[in-house]
Amino acid sequence: MLTIKQRELLNFLQIYENKHKASPSFDEMRQAIGLASKSGIHRLINGLEERGFIRRLANRARAIEIIKGDNENTALEKDEQKDTDKVNNIVHTEFLASSQIELPLLGRIAAGTPIEAISDASSFLSVPSSMLESGEHYALEIVGDSMIGAGIHNGDTVIIRKTEQALNGDIVVALVDGREATLKKFKREAGRVALEAANPRYETRYFTNNQVSIQGKLSGLIRKYR
Repeated sequence: MLTIKQRELLNFLQIYENKHKASPSFDEMRQAIGLASKSGIHRLINGLEERGFIRRLANRARAIEIIKGDNENTALEKDEQKDTDKVNNIVHTEFLASSQIELPLLGRIAAGTPIEAISDASSFLSVPSSMLESGEHYALEIVGDSMIGAGIHNGDTVIIRKTEQALNGDIVVALVDGREATLKKFKREAGRVALEAANPRYETRYFTNNQVSIQGKLSGLIRKYR
């Protein structure tokens, strides 16, 4: 039986190679499944190779041959994993998923002045699996208008891909001082972190590196028209 991350990586390899007719780089693999370092990818690749799912081709860069897909997991194992993920308030999604995925709705997040940190799931939200990347996701309801310039309005529901890494310009869920959560554009500069709004009415806020932790990146958005 594969681990969650091994299954994510195998599914990503299948999708990528079907689309590009080539293997992804280690950095593309790392970003796709939300790992912080390439060393984790090396361990996952070794595990998949030992279990006979893939084979690395000698003397060729970025050459991984997929021998078999993930057909070893029974329906019972998948149900057990789903229950475990719900307890942890995160739903694992697969590239080869079908119609709908249930994501935990963790409450509200400020697109304005930071409010209370996100916590336990208040309910679950069904979304089309085609909206989701590989990895772990959750949903949040937007309160405020500071990201309206990025097309994110008060009352929208955002889909967040769980990760602790972000690049400059990414729209992220940022946890400030371990107690306040906000949705802003992330920028690291001169030893500090800038959380930028997409509305001129709001000023950019600056924090030290250790004041801000990334809880995830914007992956999608759902809007209800009334």
